[in-house]
Amino acid sequence: MLNCNARFDPPRAFHSHRNPDPNLNPPRSTSTEDRPASTPLDLSALTAISPLDGRYERTTAPLRAVFSEFAFMRARVRVEIEWLIALSAVGMPELAPFDSASVEALRTLARDFSLEDCARIKEIEARINHDVKAVEYWIRGHADRVSVLRGAGEFIHFACTSEDINNVSHALLLCEGRELHLAALRRVHARVRALAHEHAQVPMLSRTHGQAATPTTVGKEFANVAMRLESAIAAIAAVPPRAKMNGAVGNFNAHFAAEPQLDWEAIARGVVESLGLRWNSHTIQIEPHDWMAELFDAMARANTVLLDLDRDLWGYIALGYFRQRPNPGEVGSSTMPHKVNPIDFENSEGNIGIANALLRHFSEKLPVSRWQRDLSDSTVLRNAGVAFGHCLIACAASLRGLDKLEVDRTALSADLEASWEVLAEAVQTVMRRYGVPEPYEKLKALTRGRVIDRAGLQEFIAHLGIPEHARRALLELTPANYIGKAAELARRC
Repeated sequence: MLNCNARFDPPRAFHSHRNPDPNLNPPRSTSTEDRPASTPLDLSALTAISPLDGRYERTTAPLRAVFSEFAFMRARVRVEIEWLIALSAVGMPELAPFDSASVEALRTLARDFSLEDCARIKEIEARINHDVKAVEYWIRGHADRVSVLRGAGEFIHFACTSEDINNVSHALLLCEGRELHLAALRRVHARVRALAHEHAQVPMLSRTHGQAATPTTVGKEFANVAMRLESAIAAIAAVPPRAKMNGAVGNFNAHFAAEPQLDWEAIARGVVESLGLRWNSHTIQIEPHDWMAELFDAMARANTVLLDLDRDLWGYIALGYFRQRPNPGEVGSSTMPHKVNPIDFENSEGNIGIANALLRHFSEKLPVSRWQRDLSDSTVLRNAGVAFGHCLIACAASLRGLDKLEVDRTALSADLEASWEVLAEAVQTVMRRYGVPEPYEKLKALTRGRVIDRAGLQEFIAHLGIPEHARRALLELTPANYIGKAAELARRC
């Protein structure tokens, strides 16, 4: 099992260095012709180009063990070794079955894969200019540690195309990344649900089209989001990860050329399913990535629910429905000392925008490949961790914002008391029941575009031709108690 929580600090071999080709690394523009180019800085949180590895490094650090070059190489080693182990069990006379000690020794290569191992593979890649072949050569190089490799060298990567290894590796990494994302979403969901229950009974004026509307409760509005997030989380978790190991164009051509008597599809399927993935039987050279598109679309939909929450809470803070607990050490504005800005929800919104732009590009681009293969998916897939990083940042920011919220009951009560016109809906609906002529039109004339208070509305109710029990019920209504099943629904999320 890969350790998703291990921290990864890139070895110096991965640090940026000056490219000797001036066309690839041109000097900074200067008026002095012989002025040297600026010296590149070693990579750190302060010099990283991306804020994912800089400003937000603490939040995104768990993704290093999932989407880094190191993690990708480790996954490739694991897949190559599992394929080799499976081949040893199929009965080809040229490859004797591995005993349990040899199998454990091989799996240890993947389990104990280190930064130094990764750096060595990168050195081989720099020489031969092929990353997957470099993994094959690196495994071969361990024959002194794993004796079965001495006679099995040619069966490493046997009948495979690079994509057989890469697509399985990407699927494994995306599954790990998904778990980190789901954990972050579940933390937000749990907090929203808790707020729904805590404030289930607290009345609040609704704002349809930004205008005063039928009252709800604070808890019910959180419950709406909790239910949406629950569905979105389930949709992400339900996407089945798929993979293939069927050769250069998906037909097992080389496999059957080498040994036509074996059930190669069953062998390959067994390897894929042993890794917790679902077998895709019909592919070109690449697994078509439809499941990835489904996953990325589901992630984007969950982000959109969170975005909706961020914007609504921003607005409610502006209306004064919520206060934000200030951190005594924080500065809200460099010039206005009183400010406590809703920066967490703004940060979340901005990161969701970046994440969803990437996720939607992934879902549109990845399922498209020219004929049996083009390489345009490769560089796109290498950026999956970027989208996941912005998702984690957005969740963390939204959660910080939620933790700072305090309901301002005085502001909520004042807003409700100033909005007696919202009871027009209830009054005209009761009038409809008892056959009072033109109920909607009469309430429209009384309330539309006008300020109305308790006395004005109750005087109107007093003269209605409706049964006395219905009149008494209407007279007992206030904007604060006209909340229907809102409290019950809030507690049911």
